[in-house]
Amino acid sequence: MKFITSVLAAAALTAVAIAPAAAQSTYPDKPIRIVVPYSAGGVVDTIARVIGDKLGTRLGQPVIVENKSGAGGAIGIDFVARAAPDGYTLLLASPALAVLPSLQKSVRWNGVRDFRAVGGIGVVPNIVVVHPSVPAKTMEEFVQLARKTNPPLTYATAGMGTSNHLSGELLVQEAKIKLTHVPYKGQTDALNDLLSGRVTMMPLTSQLAIPQVKEGKLRALAVTTAKRSSASPELPTVAESAKLPKYEVGTWFGLVGPKKMPQAVVDTLSKEVAEILTLPEVKTKLDGIGMDLDVQSAAAFDAYVAAETSKWTRVIKQAGIQPN
Repeated sequence: MKFITSVLAAAALTAVAIAPAAAQSTYPDKPIRIVVPYSAGGVVDTIARVIGDKLGTRLGQPVIVENKSGAGGAIGIDFVARAAPDGYTLLLASPALAVLPSLQKSVRWNGVRDFRAVGGIGVVPNIVVVHPSVPAKTMEEFVQLARKTNPPLTYATAGMGTSNHLSGELLVQEAKIKLTHVPYKGQTDALNDLLSGRVTMMPLTSQLAIPQVKEGKLRALAVTTAKRSSASPELPTVAESAKLPKYEVGTWFGLVGPKKMPQAVVDTLSKEVAEILTLPEVKTKLDGIGMDLDVQSAAAFDAYVAAETSKWTRVIKQAGIQPN
């Protein structure tokens, strides 16, 4: 009797051990959703739909893009943090993942503690642009102009904590200059005042900046990313033009899920996403929004998110920005 009991117990334990592996081996066996923490039609939404369409075809299951906007992206990100870590609920991540915990008191998730990367996708640079009336022709000249101008020069942004704002704040800290931040409700409102000359400068998303520069309505000084942009290779980086080696800001994107996603699921998704990003039609679509592809493995993107979180926590604290 004891022998039979032992055999049954061993069989039960074996079944428990095999069950997760069996479940992972069938992944995916139902639709996957990619949560976009912003409204439809924006850059994050566009990237999610480009990736999701190809991912669904390759995995043989529908991939549904679900927009859960609000609180600057915090609501959608929180939804994914709380989701079952089974690989069926993913997040199209952007810098909000690293920045919002330092800006909003209500945020309870942490981009490092509560998420696990699938992989990095790419970066959309900002272009530092000025009104044509500004005498500075280079980023170095702009920094010199800022050092001798009183009251300080102004820079426009789409609001507190946005990529535009962080680009400007990092410039202030690295160049040791004073600039007056003028926040707006979005890039369009900020751009309108920049075009009219009411504000001096803006680190503007490249997709919006390039047409205005080509028409002569704005002057481009530099890109904010670590490398020159493929969309505007003639423009130097802020780091090289202004001799600020630690300066780097980009609106990055990647795919993540809840922290406890199984390794086998992460491996499957990471492999598929990396291969999708090599497809010419995908590259063409992402080029259209000004993205420079930067394909990163799951481990590399986890490390990148951790580094970005540490960096912006420090910059926000040093700027004296208090969470709302």
